[in-house]
Amino acid sequence: MGKELDGLGYLPLHIILSKLSPSDIIKVSCANKRLRGSASDDSLWAQICYQELQLSTPQDDHGNPLPCFMLAYQLWREAFSMYPWPLVKRVKRCWDKLKKWFNNNFPEAEATLRRGASESDIEQLQTLLKVKLPLPTRLLYRFHDGQELPEKRNPKTASGSWLGIIGGYSFYNHSVNVYLLPLNQVIAKTRYVIRHLGFSSRSKCIVIASSFTFSRKVFFLNCTNGQLFVGTRKPLTDGEMIPCVPNTLIRSVHDLYGEEQQDAMLLWLEEHGRRLENGIIKVRKEGDDRSINLFPEVPPLCVTTVTNGVQVRASAVFVPEFADLLDEAEKFVFAYSIRMSLLPEGCVINGMTFVSCQLNRRHWIIRADGEVVSSVDDEAVIGEYPLLHPGEGEFVYQSCAPLPSPSGSIEGHFTFVPGRLADPGGGPFEVQVARFPLEMPDYVF
Repeated sequence: MGKELDGLGYLPLHIILSKLSPSDIIKVSCANKRLRGSASDDSLWAQICYQELQLSTPQDDHGNPLPCFMLAYQLWREAFSMYPWPLVKRVKRCWDKLKKWFNNNFPEAEATLRRGASESDIEQLQTLLKVKLPLPTRLLYRFHDGQELPEKRNPKTASGSWLGIIGGYSFYNHSVNVYLLPLNQVIAKTRYVIRHLGFSSRSKCIVIASSFTFSRKVFFLNCTNGQLFVGTRKPLTDGEMIPCVPNTLIRSVHDLYGEEQQDAMLLWLEEHGRRLENGIIKVRKEGDDRSINLFPEVPPLCVTTVTNGVQVRASAVFVPEFADLLDEAEKFVFAYSIRMSLLPEGCVINGMTFVSCQLNRRHWIIRADGEVVSSVDDEAVIGEYPLLHPGEGEFVYQSCAPLPSPSGSIEGHFTFVPGRLADPGGGPFEVQVARFPLEMPDYVF
C-alpha cells in the first residue's frame, strides 16, 4: 500500500489521507520518508483537530497556544489517554456549546469558569470522600473545575448579577441561583453535610452544585450509579431527594472501555446547553440584576395572550427545594412568572384608544390532574396595582402554587380599567391568561 500511495501526486495523496483516521495516518507515515512528510502536513491535522475537537487554532487542553496542529492533537490524546476518546470529544462539545452561549449572552458568568482540574486533584477528592467519580463527571472537571464562587457576605458581583451557570428564580422572599462547585468546595460541603446534618457517608453522594443566595438549594451526585439528585424540604432528615435526569438514560458510568458512557451530570449539562441555545431559558434583567432565569420563555411551556392591547405571558417552574413528598396535600410546589405589558397601539376598547390601563383584580383557577384544587379571586397582584403604558417594559411578578400531584395547570384573567383606577376612562374589562402547565419535568434544575 505504501508503494501505491507513494506514486500519487500531492493533491490525490492529501485527499486520501484526509479520509483516514488519525491512527491510520500514523501507520501510513511509517512507510517511507515521503509519506511521513505528507502525513505531517499541518493542514491535514488542522482538519482533524477541527473535526474531532472543534479547534480552529493549535492549542493544548488548557488553551495554551502551540506551534502546529499535529502537536496539538498529540498532546490532547496524551492528556486524556486514560479516558475513552469518544467521551472526551462529547464532553468537550458540551462545554464548547455552553461557553459559546455564555460568551454571546452572559460573558461575566463565563469568566467565573475555573481552569480544569488535574488528575491529582480528582484523586485527592476521591481519597478524602471515599468515592469514585463517574467517568463523565471526572472529564467535566478536567475541562473546568467548577466556578469561582461569590463571597459569602456579598454573593452578587459588583455589577449586581447572579453568575451561577445553572441559574435560578425568585418569588416572594425566596431566591436561588445555582453555581457548579469547584472540587475544593465539593469536599468541604460534602464533609459538612456528613458531619453536621446527619447525611450518611455510605450513600456515596457528594454535593456538586448549590445556590449561593440566602435560600438553600443543593444538588447531590451519587457516585455509585451516576444519578444527580436535588434536595427537597427534608433532604437530610428524611432522605427526601428527587432525581434530576431520567434513570433510563444513565449507563456505563464507570466503564473505561465502552463508548456509551453517560452519567446524570453530563446529560444534565447537555440539556441545560440545549435549553439555553434554543432560547427556552434566557438571561433576565430585573432592576440591576442579571441572571439566568429558569422560567421558560417559549411555547408550549410559556403562553402568550393579548386582550384589548394588554399582553400577558405566563410560565412556571418546578421548585424541588419546597417539595414535601410526605405531604399529600402540598407534595409539589411550582413557582409561576407573569409578565404583562401594554402594546404600542395602547389599550383599545370598543374602538377607543387609551394610553394607559391599570390592574384591579385577579382570578385564578388552579388544577391538579385536571381537577380544580384552588380558585382565587382577589384584588391586586403581590400587593400592587400595576399601571401599564405603551412601549414600557414588562411588569413582572412571581408567585407559587402547591399541588398534591406533579401535573397541573393555571388559567384565569385579570380585571383592568382603561386609564387609571383613580380616574377610569371606562368600565372594567377582563384580560385573559391562557392555561399554562405546572409539570414536574424530566430534567430538574
